Amino acid sequence: MDGLKLLALDEEDLAVVSAHVQDAVFKVSGLEYDARRKQFSLIVNRFVWEMADGKRRSFERRRAVLLFKRVSAVRSLGFDRRNGEAVLDLLAVTFTVAGEGPEGAVELVLAGEASIALDVECIEVQLADTGGAWETAFKPRHPEGV
Repeated sequence: MDGLKLLALDEEDLAVVSAHVQDAVFKVSGLEYDARRKQFSLIVNRFVWEMADGKRRSFERRRAVLLFKRVSAVRSLGFDRRNGEAVLDLLAVTFTVAGEGPEGAVELVLAGEASIALDVECIEVQLADTGGAWETAFKPRHPEGV
């Protein structure tokens, strides 16, 4: 599968994007918030779950960009934003509606009880692969029921 491109405009779409970026890893230096354009982006190395079925001996990771639009504020918890070399592990992307919506908060749930919260006018998220794939022998593992 070449060049995955997804667009999320509601919670159901966001769940699909979340599944594709589960276990993505990224450096803190790959985070960027453009307040003027109301955009938050991160460059990730995503695990290619869509090709990880069966009894394969090798798996893939791909470089991708995750872009959130209509972002009015960004908050982070549990990591030092000044340490650009720190590597974070993205577990899930969730949305909590505020009031009657469509505004709310998108949360990037990270390993180690860390997170990034984005106040958004509505859900508008893009995920796009930007480069080639590389092989990895390691498939992320999760406890049963997670």
